[in-house]
Amino acid sequence: MNRSVNRYAGLIALVAAERLAELAMARRNRAWAMRNGGVEHGARHYPLIAAAHVGLLGGALLEARRTRFVPSIGWPMLALTASAQALRWWCIASLGTRWNTRVIVVPGMPLVARGPYRRLRHPNYAAVVAEGVGLPLVHTAWRTALLFTTANLWLLRTRVRVENAALGHAGTSSTATTGTAGAAGRRRPGSRGWR
Repeated sequence: MNRSVNRYAGLIALVAAERLAELAMARRNRAWAMRNGGVEHGARHYPLIAAAHVGLLGGALLEARRTRFVPSIGWPMLALTASAQALRWWCIASLGTRWNTRVIVVPGMPLVARGPYRRLRHPNYAAVVAEGVGLPLVHTAWRTALLFTTANLWLLRTRVRVENAALGHAGTSSTATTGTAGAAGRRRPGSRGWR
């Protein structure tokens, strides 16, 4: 492997380590949610989301062996990837113990309305989409970017529908969702519609 592929492999390893840290945190937060009466929704599609994210990392790394680093594409895509990570961790910090990689609603808790949730319904999904495009294109792995983005948009359509239904049925509840694919929507106090 050449030097740029080795560096890119290091970037993929960092993102993989970040994912493992997310999963450990999600496991802890899931236990907290369940102790507090949490109800999981959409568990059937979760393995597909996990597989898509493993595919993103593995596919990008494999494809990078046949591509080259193009600075005019790679550096902006690295900035996009870093921004996506910053947004993801802002979501995690904003949700606290309610954050999870799964859709878990704890009945009776108010929806989070701080951080990026003040302006966006599903900010972590924006981070996932940006990362799915940016991370492969750091090393011009456009096939991986295209395949992941297509699969991810299909999965997110299901995920958002499940999450919105879970939040709607729970009334004013919190949700523990972000990580690999989602974040809580929010309602305006006294409002019937989603922002």
